[in-house]
Amino acid sequence: MLASLVGFLGDFDRAEEAAQEAFALAAQRWPEAGTPSNPGAWLTTTARNRAIDRIRRERTLAEKIHLLPATEAVMDEFDETVIKDERLELIFTCCHPALALDGQVALTLRALGGLQTADIARAFLVSEETMKRRLTRAKTKIKATGIPFAVPDAHRLPERLDAVLAVIYLIYNEGYSGRIDLGAEAISLGRVLAELMPDEPDVHGLLALMMIHHARRQARFSNDGEDLVLLEDQDRSLWDLDQISAGRAVLDRAIGLGGRGAYVVQAAIASLQTREQIDWPQVAELYRRLAELTGSLVVELNRAVAVAQAGDPAKALQAVDRLDLDGYLYFHSTRGELLRRLGRDAEARAAYLRALELAATTPERRFLTGRLEQL
Repeated sequence: MLASLVGFLGDFDRAEEAAQEAFALAAQRWPEAGTPSNPGAWLTTTARNRAIDRIRRERTLAEKIHLLPATEAVMDEFDETVIKDERLELIFTCCHPALALDGQVALTLRALGGLQTADIARAFLVSEETMKRRLTRAKTKIKATGIPFAVPDAHRLPERLDAVLAVIYLIYNEGYSGRIDLGAEAISLGRVLAELMPDEPDVHGLLALMMIHHARRQARFSNDGEDLVLLEDQDRSLWDLDQISAGRAVLDRAIGLGGRGAYVVQAAIASLQTREQIDWPQVAELYRRLAELTGSLVVELNRAVAVAQAGDPAKALQAVDRLDLDGYLYFHSTRGELLRRLGRDAEARAAYLRALELAATTPERRFLTGRLEQL
């Protein structure tokens, strides 16, 4: 719906306002009048009409006349485009190369994933205020430069691929932290993207990564979602083995296409971690390769975890202590675990307490509280 409105109005803020008005009106009318036979068409048409009314009230109709249809539109009448999924269409629309990459990703997450500014800031490891400024800059540039809200031609899709992959990946990450429905949504987008760009190895790499991780979702939490369960403690009978197998097949496709990028490497790591006997030295080596590709401190942190799992927590702690990730929950929880393994309980307690301060979800808080109680 938002994708349609953005394309129709050419204005991001107007599209959001119109969508909100339509949903508010539906909340008032539908309980008494009943749900329309085509709710999507009703909402979209209502939002468009509300937007037109607002434009008329603001006396800008002359400037916007080319945007107004001769008759009311319904969902079934929308023009076909090279992109069949409107959610994915919105991603490509927002991921315009004239915008900074972080602005593209943040703006699309705000519109498509329903994520609040604080959620996006957490995904980027920045403050909420910093993310607000990024979003404002992106919207301002769109208005100032007249960036068109239109689907690019098929031959121009690859130049937006990095941002689109980043958006889908971050949407999935939000789902992976507990919002399972959002994780499934990201996988759905990944499948559509793989059909759209079948020869792009990173597309298949990302899809494989999400599928393999998502296959373990039922085992990641216990006690009705209240408790977080680490990989080594998960009940493997709860894993979706068919999806893991399907994810590995998608990974093979990515590798067969010559994929050596970050998403392909991450998918390979995820695949290794579902083996009966995990080869932690190999996982650590793949994380080293991934760190070279991304320059990410979080990847270095994950590499340290693999080193510890391979039997060297002291070396892992040395690597962790070189990282500047004070505002990152898992930096402190990892330090706490390594210090605990090394018998340095007082320091481990301090690290877990700092992690607890940063915990954003109930399972995270319960897990850290449990670790503190074990010391």
